[in-house]
Amino acid sequence: MDITKDTKVSDILGEYGDIAEVMEMFGINRVGAYSFRKFITRAITVERAAQIHRVPLDEFLVTLRAAIGQMPPS
Repeated sequence: MDITKDTKVSDILGEYGDIAEVMEMFGINRVGAYSFRKFITRAITVERAAQIHRVPLDEFLVTLRAAIGQMPPS
């Protein structure tokens, strides 16, 4: 999966659940199986999550990509 600013947070958590700790560093809490938060993450993109948590988008993308071993786009 290529993580971009338009990637849904729920897609990242679904595919790379083991990076939840990385996302928590930015204030994005783990998502419970049937919680309201899990429902909401289906609509929230990486860009919007960065805005909500006041994290620079570029920094957020670099950290997420590093957590899954993905090189930055050239």
